[in-house]
Amino acid sequence: MKRWCSLTTMILVASLAAGVSFTGFCFAGSAKNYRIGIVTPTLSASEDEFRGAVRVSQKYPGLIKHIALPENYQEEQETAITQILSLGDQADIKAVVIAAGYSGLLPAIQKLKSKRPDMVVITAPIWDDPDMMAKYIDLCLDTDWVRRGITIPEKAQKMGAKTFIHYSFPTHMAKEVLAKRRDTMKATCERLGVKFVALNTPDPKTGAGSSPMLQFLNEDIPRQIAKYGKDTCIFGTNCPMQDVIIAKALELKFIMAEQCCPTPTQGFPAAMELEISEKDAGDFDKINAMISKKAAAAGCTGRLSTWPVPVGYFFPEFSTEVAMKMIEGTLGNVSIETLSPLAKQVAGVDVYFEKMKPNLNNYYLIVMDSIFY
Repeated sequence: MKRWCSLTTMILVASLAAGVSFTGFCFAGSAKNYRIGIVTPTLSASEDEFRGAVRVSQKYPGLIKHIALPENYQEEQETAITQILSLGDQADIKAVVIAAGYSGLLPAIQKLKSKRPDMVVITAPIWDDPDMMAKYIDLCLDTDWVRRGITIPEKAQKMGAKTFIHYSFPTHMAKEVLAKRRDTMKATCERLGVKFVALNTPDPKTGAGSSPMLQFLNEDIPRQIAKYGKDTCIFGTNCPMQDVIIAKALELKFIMAEQCCPTPTQGFPAAMELEISEKDAGDFDKINAMISKKAAAAGCTGRLSTWPVPVGYFFPEFSTEVAMKMIEGTLGNVSIETLSPLAKQVAGVDVYFEKMKPNLNNYYLIVMDSIFY
């Protein structure tokens, strides 16, 4: 398995003690004359973003001011706005990275930019109006959810899939971006000569929650594999589905090309009963190696795939690297050409950027190359 660029706190500490240096990474104390604020949810609200901010704080000691927004963000938006504005009161903070996945934060950025026009602001992501965001924010980043409607079936076919099954439910398909991704998946499968099958599960947003949906998957997946064979890729649009899908993939040997949220920590730990200690929680080299070992033991080598690191973990570090170059004037124009090499350095794999809209030159959506277990 290819080694991915991810280091845990344990490795960092041990390496520092031994005087080991890593190409492309600087773990010395910050010699910069500025700091960067990173804003995330709390650990319990969004683990990946929080751990990503902790990682970059350890990578550049003294450079980062990390703040976590209120646990109950929806009821405390004013507090969140005040927290972000407080970063602008500190003259040595020259950039703010907001990796929160929340809407309603644009007013804070507007006020921040009014008070500190020189402040570099990167969102990775927030979900306010894209055209308004692009007017005030130096760089906006998000996952390209719809484009994954192309990349996931294409990957599945390369993994040997002849059938692609899409499990969802009515309240999910009422969401425009998810319905558009499904339609894109269907069109991609037709182009590739892969049979596309859309199936509804019980809706966890109505009735008895997730239990009927998961029970249905447990019973229906074996029926579909009996009907279509093992060269079938199964995709589910809901996070709780992934535990069942991956567990059934280990049992029935079908293809799982990517989860709804592509990361080694969705579905795999529960389905494979991985024991990931607190100190290893951000060590994706180690986690990916554990998954590969379990896949091989189950006879599923090459049948399971995802992104090598969570996008929520990637964004804080990548955004910080971009912010540093913007502050120091070494990035050049924000563009696919300037962002792509930096993203590969951070993620360890190619990261592909597309403009969110043709007219927005500072709002990019990404997909990431995969790891195959």
